[in-house]
Amino acid sequence: MNQGLLLRLESLLQLRGACQQLRALSSRRVCGARWKPGQLSAHPVGSLLLHPQLWPKHRIISAALSPCRHLATKEETKKKKKRIPLTRGEVEIRQRMTVEELAQAMGKDIDHIYEALLYTDIDLDSVEPDSILREDHIKMIVQKSGMKYKSAKLKEEKERENRDAVKRQVVNYPAVLTPRPPVVTILGHVDHGKTTLLDSLRKTQVAAMEAGGITQHIGAFIVHMPSGEKITFLDTPGHAAFSAMRARGTNVTDIVILVVAAEDGVMQQTIESIQHAKNAGVPLILAINKCDKPEADPERVKKELLAHDVVCEEFGGDVQAVNISALKGENLMFLAEATVALAEMLELKADATGLVEGTVIESRKDKGKGPLTTAIIQRGTLRKGCVLVAGKTWAKVRFLFDENGKAVDAASPGIPVEIMGWKECPSAGDEILEVESEQRAQEVVAWRTYVEQQEKMKKDLEVIEAKQKEHRLEYEKKQQKLAHLTWRQRKAVLYKANKHLMFSRPKERTEMDENTLSLIVKGDVDGSVEAILNILDSYDCEDECKLDIVYFGMGDITENDISLAEAFNGVIFGFSVKANESIKKLADKKGIKIKLHNIIYKLIEDLKDELNSRLPPTVVETTIGEACVLDTFSVTVGKNKIPVAGCRVHKGLLDRKMKFKLLRNRDVIWKGCLSSLKHHKDDVQVIKTGMDCGLSLDKNLEFSIGDEIICYEEKEVQQTTSWDPGF
Repeated sequence: MNQGLLLRLESLLQLRGACQQLRALSSRRVCGARWKPGQLSAHPVGSLLLHPQLWPKHRIISAALSPCRHLATKEETKKKKKRIPLTRGEVEIRQRMTVEELAQAMGKDIDHIYEALLYTDIDLDSVEPDSILREDHIKMIVQKSGMKYKSAKLKEEKERENRDAVKRQVVNYPAVLTPRPPVVTILGHVDHGKTTLLDSLRKTQVAAMEAGGITQHIGAFIVHMPSGEKITFLDTPGHAAFSAMRARGTNVTDIVILVVAAEDGVMQQTIESIQHAKNAGVPLILAINKCDKPEADPERVKKELLAHDVVCEEFGGDVQAVNISALKGENLMFLAEATVALAEMLELKADATGLVEGTVIESRKDKGKGPLTTAIIQRGTLRKGCVLVAGKTWAKVRFLFDENGKAVDAASPGIPVEIMGWKECPSAGDEILEVESEQRAQEVVAWRTYVEQQEKMKKDLEVIEAKQKEHRLEYEKKQQKLAHLTWRQRKAVLYKANKHLMFSRPKERTEMDENTLSLIVKGDVDGSVEAILNILDSYDCEDECKLDIVYFGMGDITENDISLAEAFNGVIFGFSVKANESIKKLADKKGIKIKLHNIIYKLIEDLKDELNSRLPPTVVETTIGEACVLDTFSVTVGKNKIPVAGCRVHKGLLDRKMKFKLLRNRDVIWKGCLSSLKHHKDDVQVIKTGMDCGLSLDKNLEFSIGDEIICYEEKEVQQTTSWDPGF
């Protein structure tokens, strides 16, 4: 023990000497310098001082290091002088802060902010941690918390320079313009033979591969004519759900071939297709299909089209009409020649030099290749290595593929091509522009993202202000009702009235309303997802069952989709996508429904069935028998007199086990069960048509002659949604 004490004293003496050396060392250093990281520990004296086991928290160390305190740089000293520390109980606020930011600034938890908001006109149901609070509310919350506020100095944000990419100016020099293939869009009603027509033109079996024989998304490809001309065809879906795709097809096209079935005539999507062509200012060629059928009537089709301002040449108009049979291949060359002749009249030319311009026709995700887009090139020549921008994404072109999946080196104007190398999938219909470098592409994407965020913030702010104005008016009405109370009494009443809201904030709601259907929508291509979302936008039965789209995107079903569905108690709908076995097993384990479809109307039917299952059943009354009260009397049971009705059954039967109701002047005055049912003096269970009986109710109610007794059965029937998606 004494030996340990001696060692301790010896160490103390060593430390005292080390401190003196360190003071001397620090005093010899140049004024304004400071110890660099690791320099003190590298010094033999400093290493002794900083030894963690020998002197862990000894005051002598702080005394030894005290000379180093003044060695900070002049810049740091200036910064410290500039900072004006907040006094205790003072909060630095801005004009707009989120609930979370205000809680952090005040050093409180979010619950404290929610409790303070109970005294305001803000609707607590709509408040989330990232909800923005106005300055007057922020000040009020700070004051209610017994603190003072101090406005932060606003940083003046410089107006950002527009860094967007734009199209080149149109140059009409004949020297740079070269002929290009016409882009032809085939439009028409569903199942009128559009894909079969293209199948016959390019000698492939596209129609057989399509689900249900219905085109689900745009196909873009080239048809080589025997005469050497090329025609680029776009096959757009005819189904009602794909209106946006048809509109997109006409916006990039030169000629529209309107396919009408000879036996069906003009249908709903036929009229819509004519309207799309007119809006785009594109000339029409009429192809009357299925003319080989015995019920075909091409003349009727031409006359029906007159009502929609489509006048064929034989009626004095400028629309060429060709009678064809796509299935048998009849008159297809006449149709192709008519297309080439119209293209020659239009004198279609483009500039194949300079930066590339084009339009995204379709986009999808491929497991091996990543994001892919089908595009039509409109100016310039696209090659591998080009840097492109479309929407809010960009690409450095790695590979180009034609419609058959074969790699190509370049794509000139009017040629459809599949582009590989995108960072993300752009939206169908986005404009493609070539830029000089990857850095420039990133600048363009950053600018477009910034502009979109600013627009979104502006819209959100308008919605928030409108909502807050609405709640402020409600709040003022409540205040007027409490005007006769003192301010303390008013506060107490408001707090009691709103306290329950604090415990049911949206952030704490883990269970969704049973009457809400949460959806995760996945599709093979961007256009398919767009079509499904357009249909869902028409949903107008929120009072029956709420429809909540949690997530939508492209690609196969993933584990992340399962997690989302589990969190929101939702259903996954997939269109032309797959779910591997491991995903299916995981979904079964967690009780998640995955519904996969290849035909859009079947997907919508399945969705309607799912909506029906979420609706509460309705109770339907089925009448079993009817009787009329012919006489009334009463019987004595103990000390009580019980009213009895003498009745005759004139329809069906009366079953004592069932429920009954009493009608007087067609008004229901009682519903319940019978306490007795007798035929003469015998208790019976059933009275049939034409028989007389006496009955009493489970409630002492006086009867009147002419009253009706109805025997009925209640059945629960599943409700069906009244939503009509339009097909």
